[in-house]
Amino acid sequence: MGARYKDLREWIEICQEKGEIREVKGAHWDLEIGAISALLHRKKGLAALFDEIQGYPAGFRMLVNPLGNLNRFTFTAHMEGDIKLKDAGKAWLRKTGNLKLIPPKFVDDGPVMENVITGDKVNMWMFPAPRWHEGDGGRYLGTAHVDITRDRNTGWINLGTYRVMVKDEKHVCFYISPGKDGIIHRNQYFEANEPCPVAVSFGHDPLLYLVGGLEIPYGTCEYDYAGGLRGEAIEVIRAPITGLPIPARAEVVIEGYAYRDLVSEEGPFGEWTGYYGSSSRTEPLLEVKAIYHRNNPILLETYTGKPPAEPLWYRTFTRGAIIQEQMEKAGVPDVVNVWCHEAGGTRLFTVVSIRQRYAGHARQAGLVASSCRAGAYLGRIVVVVDEDVDVTDLNEVIWAISTRCDPKEDLQILDRCWSGPLDCRIPVGKKGFNSRVIIDATRPWEWKDKFPAVADLSPQLMEETEKKWGYLWE
Repeated sequence: MGARYKDLREWIEICQEKGEIREVKGAHWDLEIGAISALLHRKKGLAALFDEIQGYPAGFRMLVNPLGNLNRFTFTAHMEGDIKLKDAGKAWLRKTGNLKLIPPKFVDDGPVMENVITGDKVNMWMFPAPRWHEGDGGRYLGTAHVDITRDRNTGWINLGTYRVMVKDEKHVCFYISPGKDGIIHRNQYFEANEPCPVAVSFGHDPLLYLVGGLEIPYGTCEYDYAGGLRGEAIEVIRAPITGLPIPARAEVVIEGYAYRDLVSEEGPFGEWTGYYGSSSRTEPLLEVKAIYHRNNPILLETYTGKPPAEPLWYRTFTRGAIIQEQMEKAGVPDVVNVWCHEAGGTRLFTVVSIRQRYAGHARQAGLVASSCRAGAYLGRIVVVVDEDVDVTDLNEVIWAISTRCDPKEDLQILDRCWSGPLDCRIPVGKKGFNSRVIIDATRPWEWKDKFPAVADLSPQLMEETEKKWGYLWE
């Protein structure tokens, strides 16, 4: 969409001018916001700006589904040019390859400090946290937020999108999957018998939400990564209580401490798998010491659940691009494209296309794709296809599996891989590990040049026919 923006408010104004946002007044926080958001994304790929939410004053707004189509994604990520969806992963790699990181800029003040609430006045119910799905165990304010934590040993700052449930006026409960950076930071403090400092931003530049949900290189700060994408530093303020850097132009930020022995029941929550796979469990509480918010604050949220859903849509190509980059860095040559399909939650069904160069190339590609940092967590199926197969088209992928894969020769099962509580296929009591399958759907290397020719229209013939006869299907 071209224009630059400074914060969520300017982002909204530009997207409104382009017709990308539906304004909704009078919706209820209990289920209605979730249903409207889900249907808007499924039918039109649109964002929704809610105001006059029932039970809350006008002006306490909520923007849902910010990255639900390619226009808003490329605008948010500061990507230039006319980009087609099937080429979005390559465009993302061009943007992020050799990205120059730009550290955040500390400032003394910012709009987020327009209202400072501490002590007995802290009340998390002042914000219209939705109950998103009918089976949810509570109201979730944290869906497109970022949890801000610090590595106790190195000082590395991490921003991660880990779901946040409001428990009472002064406490929220936040679930983090095993192995994620945020839980590693939290456990460092707990193992030292210290409270873990945490800040959470609930309304900010959607770029922070974007990078908070990506597997960027370990040890890299998401502020630095977002600054690199934006081309200028993200302004941050040192939070008065924890000292953590918080976005200066955020809409709503809380800060406080998590304690090892201060816990509560969290969940269930309808997750990206499309199930209540993690049920409910005891999780640490965050004791909120302070709330900071702008006048007439805007919460940033997203609807997630059974695909299709907004946070899955854009990860089809961003996670795919990151897997491709990590495969290439691991020495796998001639990776043509990688796509993490929305139907598999962008983690459970990954398709890799390669240009075969040697015996074992396809198997190597599948193993690395299933085990690299971006592909390892909660994987299930990796399919490797030849370069003539469009990885974005499930019809072509299933065609390749059906015609080029022999089950006895071309399937490989991996055991004891990285899973977690969200894996709905693993029974309670056995969660933690899973198995996964590598499906080699390439032409067999030993006789690939003698494999039957594909019976299809050539690209040249299709292009010529489109030019001459395209009016028939307009």
